[in-house]
Amino acid sequence: MFIIVMAIFLVYAAVFIIFDDYERNILSPLNDVSDWHLLIFAVVVITGMGFLLHHYSRRMDARISREQAEKQNEMRRQLTQNISHELKTPVASIMGYTETMIENPSLDEKTKLQFINRCHAQAQRLTLLLQDLSTLNRMDYAPDLIEMSTVNIANIVNEISQETAFAAKQKQISFENHLANEVIVEGNAPLLYSIFRNLIDNAINYAGERTTITLFAVEHSDEWLFTFFDNGLGISPEHLPRLFERFYRIDKGRSRTMGGTGLGLAIVKNAVMIHGGTISARNEHGLRFEFTIKKKQQRN
Repeated sequence: MFIIVMAIFLVYAAVFIIFDDYERNILSPLNDVSDWHLLIFAVVVITGMGFLLHHYSRRMDARISREQAEKQNEMRRQLTQNISHELKTPVASIMGYTETMIENPSLDEKTKLQFINRCHAQAQRLTLLLQDLSTLNRMDYAPDLIEMSTVNIANIVNEISQETAFAAKQKQISFENHLANEVIVEGNAPLLYSIFRNLIDNAINYAGERTTITLFAVEHSDEWLFTFFDNGLGISPEHLPRLFERFYRIDKGRSRTMGGTGLGLAIVKNAVMIHGGTISARNEHGLRFEFTIKKKQQRN
């Protein structure tokens, strides 16, 4: 920046002094001593201004870097606190049940089996949490190592529909899948699976009973535009801006009861971004998600 400022002002000063007479249309030597004094003065002023601007720009760069580092550190601290909080509950439950069984060897078999089943459920919750954290870490820190291949999203959605059919039937929820037989992209199959599985699980858990989940896609030249929505309860408008934050829960107690990790929609957003897309959510007779996925990923 210093060099650029110096060059601009030097050119300006030279032109101003050489053509100080506006009627002059040719270059002429600087014969007048005052012209040389003016030129030297201009160079000194320009040098000083350039130095000050360069020093100011360095201070601003350092300030911006410092603020970004502080923000990242605060996000890491918050994430660490959230992870610790999420791990604490299942670990405490497992410890409590196992200690009770150890300290009371005469417990009847029915109670022991009940405690073992509860320990197993908490262990499953821990497993899901660790899997989700691993997925997010992979997207955050090693996106270039994520393998891409030709994927038919329609097949993935059909598979998820079969896997979630029982849970949906229990709540009298219907799933209307309007995807074409072939929705082809170049992507990572596990991450694409995570997008649609988390959206469907989220709708089944929180949209309410006797609702309808709908999915369709519109093909564009270089991407697919997906619309996923339900006609359920929706959410309060104040929650929408934070819907994709990690560990953000609208109803903390209910979310944990449902077995959620608080990372599902964060995974959805990151996976969409990995595939070159964007995602948004809004209330429209229920909760409505719109997101894009590029057909072909750009190589660095």
